[in-house]
Amino acid sequence: MPNIKSAKKRVEIIEKKTLRNNMIKSGYKSAVKKFEQAVEAGNLEEAKTLFSEATKKIDQACTKGVIVKNTAARKKSSLSKKLNSMSK
Repeated sequence: MPNIKSAKKRVEIIEKKTLRNNMIKSGYKSAVKKFEQAVEAGNLEEAKTLFSEATKKIDQACTKGVIVKNTAARKKSSLSKKLNSMSK
């Protein structure tokens, strides 16, 4: 445990930021999971709406600094490939 007042403050701030990051990460992971379930079920219309929602969540996580820009691009690309292969 920190003894200095500023170090104690930093610990509190880090805990808050960790909770925020986990919430954002959980949100985009669940959006991706919902999209993949719609793809497996073969529901094209639902998959299209969930795709836009998932990409939005991924972009939000990227701008908040939870995931890196290239990781976000890679995830969006793989989701779009799944959607395109489904619509063929």
